[in-house]
Amino acid sequence: MPKMKTNRGAAKRFKVKKSGKIKRGAAYRSHILTKKSQKRKRNLRGPKYVDKTNIKAIRDLLAI
Repeated sequence: MPKMKTNRGAAKRFKVKKSGKIKRGAAYRSHILTKKSQKRKRNLRGPKYVDKTNIKAIRDLLAI
């Protein structure tokens, strides 16, 4: 049976940490930032992690 291939789109969006958590980027952070408040933009900074309900699906995409 052939090896599983990694979904390249997912590989560019997620990183697996040593603890097993999957790090992701925040949505709503790419454009039209002028109308968003400083507080809202500030809260979009920093690391975000994939919710436990989605971890299995993301791991399957990453072939790990």
